[in-house]
Amino acid sequence: MSFIINRRDLSFVLYEWLKVNELTSWERYDHLDQDTFDAVLDTAHTIAREQFETCAHKLDENEPQLKDGRVELIPELKQALDAYVEAGFMAAHRSMEDGGMQLPWVMAQAAQGMFYGANISAAGYPLLSVGVANLLGVFGTDSQKENYMQPIVDGRFFGTMCLSEPEAGSSLADLQTRAEPLDDGGYSIIGTKMWISGGEHDLSENIVHLVLAKLPDAPAGVKGISLFVVPKLDSTGQSNHVVLAGLNHKMGFRGTVNTLLNFGEGGVCRGELVGEKHQGLRAMFHMMNEARIGVGFGASMLGYAGYLCSLDYARERPQGRHPDNRDPSSPQVPIIEHADVKRMLLKQKSFVEGALALCLYAAQLLDDADFHPEEGRRQEAKQMLNILTPICKAWPSRYCLEANDMAIQVLGGAGYTRDYPVERLYRDNRLNAIHEGTNGIQGMDLLGRKILADGGKSLMVLAGRIQQTLAQAAEIESCAPMAAQLGGVLEKIQACIGALGQVAAGGELRKALADASLFLECFGHAVVAWIWLDKAVLAAKRLGEAQGEELNFYRGKLSAAQYFYRYELSEVPNKLKVVMAMYGDSLDMDSACL
Repeated sequence: MSFIINRRDLSFVLYEWLKVNELTSWERYDHLDQDTFDAVLDTAHTIAREQFETCAHKLDENEPQLKDGRVELIPELKQALDAYVEAGFMAAHRSMEDGGMQLPWVMAQAAQGMFYGANISAAGYPLLSVGVANLLGVFGTDSQKENYMQPIVDGRFFGTMCLSEPEAGSSLADLQTRAEPLDDGGYSIIGTKMWISGGEHDLSENIVHLVLAKLPDAPAGVKGISLFVVPKLDSTGQSNHVVLAGLNHKMGFRGTVNTLLNFGEGGVCRGELVGEKHQGLRAMFHMMNEARIGVGFGASMLGYAGYLCSLDYARERPQGRHPDNRDPSSPQVPIIEHADVKRMLLKQKSFVEGALALCLYAAQLLDDADFHPEEGRRQEAKQMLNILTPICKAWPSRYCLEANDMAIQVLGGAGYTRDYPVERLYRDNRLNAIHEGTNGIQGMDLLGRKILADGGKSLMVLAGRIQQTLAQAAEIESCAPMAAQLGGVLEKIQACIGALGQVAAGGELRKALADASLFLECFGHAVVAWIWLDKAVLAAKRLGEAQGEELNFYRGKLSAAQYFYRYELSEVPNKLKVVMAMYGDSLDMDSACL
């Protein structure tokens, strides 16, 4: 049985809540309609189910192997990716001039989510490659677009991002990779990069690496980093001296080969400057921010797949009786009838459906930022993305992993075996809190850069949208208590930000940011609570006209929203007290005492 997505829920988010059909009134999307959108989703779901999901277990069991200097992968992986490319998903959002479908980003991502849920190891290759193409589309020269971007769009090349190094990790200011100018205007790239997903394989004709390196005249720190495009093979098909030094063997995500690469081993490794000198991070973060939302969406879909699997199991698995039934001769009940199992399922539902909506909302903001007909809406969308990106990355990575944990628990001992996919989904999801900037980095980014250093500009735009939802919810009996609760939490968050801001302005930034991760959890919960409230308002309005399964669907939305408020959001005020108190335990404790 397939556990990729509840299509009814996806339709609710896209067509009823986000109203993506309204995008077809824009000039860029006026060739599209809902029938086209549904056809794209149907195709994605079919390929995800028949090509990706069917090899997910085998890919996990047979991780990449290094033989004679080459990486071996199971043949089913290439078959799946070829089907993905042939269907046009590599270029789904690209303009028709580039050979794409010219879909809104939100619809392209909704389709991509099918592949994440089915087999995220396989889906990792196009995720990175599309990011490389998008970056080159903005910062690349005409020749770079022709030689590297277009072959990726066509599905002939795949791509990677090469940031981390063995001794630098996330501390990019300490990277050592060098770029030495050549007489012909190119650069010789010399150095080692670590944790490079998709760094070596035979799944495509070439691999396009985006490499951060420093020029000889580079200033110190991150202000001296430049970005280079470095192909695995040169224009003649010969080695560009990007040498595989080893593979990393992972807990999950096993099918996405992860490598240690040496640049310039055995000969000159040629690279081309992308964008301006010493402005590499500005260009790279164009890809990183996109990838961070993609990571969060991947986490959401892994959590969603686990939820659907455990929901199906709970409906089919008979065990025990209700506590007030002591008759051993009476039939057992499905475990979904037990209160604790129902609680775990509700928790999963509130997390994964909230995360799905959050990430697709962010995807639509990208459409607004790039193509909305009104300049004011484009700028507002950019401000919203500024503050929501770290939440989109970190919150699903944290709480959809918890949903996977609950899915294992629902299945009990069976969930801890490889007979069911929930243990693999958990292992795969565990990576998402680490790569593309750890969740700790996201907390520092949210509190330090997006709130305190931003002067409150992005925060005010977000607050304005939340207030609109609160006003609507206050008029609906079933939603008014949630609106009041969220309003109180927002007041406490504002007070916390004020206190932290005063400490930071007083020269104690380290103290203000010491509990940034805990603040991120609180702020993320408030944002997801807003998402749930906005959906609950819509569901409440639909209840009066709904019947049968539709009635159950909308009732389920309200129940999940109420669960999230009663069981999850209710914990936020106490956590905020800890953040606001700035106890400094994690900052001040002598490391020798640990």
